[in-house]
Amino acid sequence: MKGYLWENTASNDDPQKLLRPGKLLRWETVAVDAVGNVIEFWGFKRNQGRVWALLYLRDVALTAAEIERELELSKGGVSMLTRDLEQWGVILRVRTPGDSAWRYRAETDLLQMARRVIEQREFSFISRIRADLEEARKLAAADGKTTRAQLERIERMETLAEATEKALKLFLKTSRLDVGGMFGVFRSTR
Repeated sequence: MKGYLWENTASNDDPQKLLRPGKLLRWETVAVDAVGNVIEFWGFKRNQGRVWALLYLRDVALTAAEIERELELSKGGVSMLTRDLEQWGVILRVRTPGDSAWRYRAETDLLQMARRVIEQREFSFISRIRADLEEARKLAAADGKTTRAQLERIERMETLAEATEKALKLFLKTSRLDVGGMFGVFRSTR
């Protein structure tokens, strides 16, 4: 299964060190890769999760070069990853006094981070789905061959999209997610 290959890479001399180059300790590697796997499962890039997890675990701002070295990523890859993560507010670019290099640190408020990502990614996605379903309903209604049952099914799909959008809006406002009645829309009316 993609993204779920686990290998024992600990050295016999020092179980905390890895056989491959880099400075990550064994426990850091396991944690960073676990977050990367979850992030990939959710449809993001695996290395986005790995970069955030490294910064979060280290609790210190790192330069792009340090991220490259620690995670064995290319300069261009780190540049793209940090740009995306910065845009979502998952990491922050900081500069320490007396240091000319930009550094990155992780957002530590996990709820705030989830809120930003949902707002910028999922909310716009569900809005597009809702608009597409509305368009489909209008086209189906204008088509003389569409049955009433087909129209009702499109309307139920549209209602689910609306309920999802409302639940996301509520979550963004209150940090509470209530999907209790959301799936009743699919119950048969017969």
